[in-house]
Amino acid sequence: MMVRMRVVLLVVLLFTSLAIAGGKKKILLPDYVLKAHTVRVIIDPDAATPMKSPQANKTAQEDVEKALMKWGRLAPVVEGMPADLVITVRRGFGKIVQPTISGEPTNDRPVVVQPTDSGIRIGAQQGRSPNATQPPPQDTKPTPSMEAGPPDDLFIVYEGGADGSLEGAPAWHYSAKDALRSPDVPAVGEFRKIIEEAEKQKKSKP
Repeated sequence: MMVRMRVVLLVVLLFTSLAIAGGKKKILLPDYVLKAHTVRVIIDPDAATPMKSPQANKTAQEDVEKALMKWGRLAPVVEGMPADLVITVRRGFGKIVQPTISGEPTNDRPVVVQPTDSGIRIGAQQGRSPNATQPPPQDTKPTPSMEAGPPDDLFIVYEGGADGSLEGAPAWHYSAKDALRSPDVPAVGEFRKIIEEAEKQKKSKP
């Protein structure tokens, strides 16, 4: 069986979420992030399935959704529904290159049933998502490959919309070892802190 080398080109961010102004950190977040009420969490469309941990990205997706629901500010919606924000997640395993399985749809979840502290979240996806983040059915044959990617977990926030596309520049990103690991999910905690600080600075403006 032939093994393909799958090289993932990561987006180079030309901006940072923090800017130094007058010796004080100024939070730079678009207004649409502060006004957002709904969010769709998806697995990075460029991520293949890790061969040693095939459920790692799906587990991270669900853990992030649960952490967001516990926070209470943003309500997760299922794939295919419009959302104010889209968050992509991707587990890292401390290695730049690792064996993976490509060709599998990463964001097909017909039914979502998640127990939470406040009840049970149930969602259903009707058909394929209009954003076409998944390859068409004829391209979904699993194939062993080697993927080059970030060694740390990734959590990237984009503006949402009816089409669910990820064409715009990210509003915020966070990358760290075990940033998506439950039960605390540090990436969600950092996102919460950055939003709260941005709101404080916005209120303190003359």
